[in-house]
Amino acid sequence: MRPRDAADEGSAAVGFVLVGALVVVLFVAVIQLALVLHVRTTLVDAAAEGARLAARADGRPQDGVSRTVGLVTSSLSERYARDVTAETVRRDDVLLAEVTVTAPAPVIGLIGSAGTITVQGHAILEEQ
Repeated sequence: MRPRDAADEGSAAVGFVLVGALVVVLFVAVIQLALVLHVRTTLVDAAAEGARLAARADGRPQDGVSRTVGLVTSSLSERYARDVTAETVRRDDVLLAEVTVTAPAPVIGLIGSAGTITVQGHAILEEQ
Protein backbone atom coordinates (compact mmCIF):
# COMPACT_ATOMS: atom_id res chain seq x y z
CA MET A 1 0.00 0.00 0.00
CA ARG A 2 1.10 3.53 -0.71
CA PRO A 3 1.46 5.95 2.11
CA ARG A 4 -1.19 8.66 1.97
CA ASP A 5 -0.04 12.06 0.94
CA ALA A 6 -0.99 14.71 3.47
CA ALA A 7 -1.99 17.11 0.65
CA ASP A 8 -4.73 14.72 -0.52
CA GLU A 9 -6.56 14.55 2.79
CA GLY A 10 -10.05 15.99 2.55
CA SER A 11 -9.92 16.46 -1.21
CA ALA A 12 -12.70 13.89 -1.78
CA ALA A 13 -15.08 15.84 0.44
CA VAL A 14 -14.25 19.12 -1.26
CA GLY A 15 -14.66 17.53 -4.69
CA PHE A 16 -18.01 16.05 -3.68
CA VAL A 17 -19.29 19.43 -2.46
CA LEU A 18 -18.13 21.27 -5.59
CA VAL A 19 -19.58 18.72 -8.00
CA GLY A 20 -22.74 18.36 -5.91
CA ALA A 21 -23.32 22.12 -5.93
CA LEU A 22 -22.88 22.23 -9.69
CA VAL A 23 -25.35 19.36 -10.19
CA VAL A 24 -27.91 21.06 -7.93
CA VAL A 25 -27.59 24.35 -9.83
CA LEU A 26 -28.03 22.59 -13.17
CA PHE A 27 -31.03 20.64 -11.85
CA VAL A 28 -32.74 23.82 -10.59
CA ALA A 29 -32.04 25.57 -13.92
CA VAL A 30 -33.64 22.73 -15.88
CA ILE A 31 -36.68 22.74 -13.59
CA GLN A 32 -36.99 26.53 -13.96
CA LEU A 33 -36.77 26.30 -17.75
CA ALA A 34 -39.46 23.61 -17.76
CA LEU A 35 -41.71 25.83 -15.64
CA VAL A 36 -41.26 28.84 -17.95
CA LEU A 37 -42.05 26.69 -20.97
CA HIS A 38 -45.13 25.26 -19.21
CA VAL A 39 -46.42 28.77 -18.43
CA ARG A 40 -45.80 29.94 -21.99
CA THR A 41 -47.47 26.91 -23.54
CA THR A 42 -50.48 27.26 -21.25
CA LEU A 43 -50.81 30.94 -22.19
CA VAL A 44 -50.56 30.17 -25.91
CA ASP A 45 -53.25 27.50 -25.62
CA ALA A 46 -55.59 29.78 -23.64
CA ALA A 47 -55.10 32.66 -26.11
CA ALA A 48 -55.81 30.38 -29.07
CA GLU A 49 -58.94 29.02 -27.40
CA GLY A 50 -60.12 32.56 -26.64
CA ALA A 51 -59.49 33.60 -30.25
CA ARG A 52 -61.51 30.65 -31.54
CA LEU A 53 -64.43 31.67 -29.34
CA ALA A 54 -64.17 35.33 -30.41
CA ALA A 55 -64.03 34.31 -34.09
CA ARG A 56 -67.35 32.48 -34.04
CA ALA A 57 -70.18 34.04 -36.03
CA ASP A 58 -72.02 34.88 -32.81
CA GLY A 59 -68.85 35.75 -30.86
CA ARG A 60 -67.40 39.08 -29.75
CA PRO A 61 -63.84 39.98 -28.77
CA GLN A 62 -64.96 40.28 -25.14
CA ASP A 63 -66.08 36.62 -25.24
CA GLY A 64 -62.51 35.66 -26.17
CA VAL A 65 -61.10 37.72 -23.32
CA SER A 66 -63.49 36.10 -20.82
CA ARG A 67 -62.65 32.59 -22.02
CA THR A 68 -58.90 33.25 -21.97
CA VAL A 69 -59.00 34.76 -18.47
CA GLY A 70 -61.00 31.77 -17.22
CA LEU A 71 -58.58 29.25 -18.69
CA VAL A 72 -55.46 31.04 -17.45
CA THR A 73 -56.91 31.53 -13.97
CA SER A 74 -57.92 27.89 -13.66
CA SER A 75 -54.59 26.59 -15.02
CA LEU A 76 -52.02 28.94 -13.53
CA SER A 77 -52.97 31.86 -11.32
CA GLU A 78 -55.04 35.02 -11.40
CA ARG A 79 -51.95 37.21 -11.71
CA TYR A 80 -51.15 35.66 -15.10
CA ALA A 81 -54.56 36.74 -16.46
CA ARG A 82 -54.38 40.46 -15.61
CA ASP A 83 -53.47 41.72 -19.09
CA VAL A 84 -55.64 40.03 -21.73
CA THR A 85 -56.89 41.92 -24.79
CA ALA A 86 -58.80 40.94 -27.90
CA GLU A 87 -59.40 42.69 -31.18
CA THR A 88 -60.24 42.09 -34.81
CA VAL A 89 -57.26 42.50 -37.14
CA ARG A 90 -56.74 42.23 -40.88
CA ARG A 91 -53.77 40.22 -42.12
CA ASP A 92 -53.28 39.61 -45.83
CA ASP A 93 -56.93 40.47 -46.59
CA VAL A 94 -58.19 38.02 -43.96
CA LEU A 95 -60.09 39.13 -40.86
CA LEU A 96 -58.81 37.49 -37.71
CA ALA A 97 -59.77 37.49 -34.07
CA GLU A 98 -56.58 38.13 -32.11
CA VAL A 99 -56.23 37.55 -28.37
CA THR A 100 -53.07 38.85 -26.69
CA VAL A 101 -51.91 37.78 -23.23
CA THR A 102 -49.08 39.55 -21.44
CA ALA A 103 -48.03 37.85 -18.21
CA PRO A 104 -45.07 37.88 -15.85
CA ALA A 105 -42.32 35.35 -16.52
CA PRO A 106 -41.91 33.09 -13.49
CA VAL A 107 -38.47 33.27 -11.90
CA ILE A 108 -38.44 31.01 -8.85
CA GLY A 109 -41.34 28.64 -9.02
CA LEU A 110 -44.45 30.67 -9.77
CA ILE A 111 -43.16 33.56 -7.64
CA GLY A 112 -41.22 36.56 -8.82
CA SER A 113 -40.86 38.09 -12.23
CA ALA A 114 -37.86 38.77 -14.43
CA GLY A 115 -39.86 40.23 -17.28
CA THR A 116 -42.96 39.44 -19.25
CA ILE A 117 -44.17 36.84 -21.67
CA THR A 118 -46.43 38.06 -24.49
CA VAL A 119 -48.31 35.51 -26.58
CA GLN A 120 -51.06 35.79 -29.18
CA GLY A 121 -53.78 33.51 -30.41
CA HIS A 122 -55.45 33.94 -33.82
CA ALA A 123 -58.53 32.53 -35.50
CA ILE A 124 -60.23 33.37 -38.81
CA LEU A 125 -63.52 35.20 -38.30
CA GLU A 126 -66.60 33.26 -39.35
CA GLU A 127 -69.09 34.89 -41.71
CA GLN A 128 -72.42 35.92 -40.23
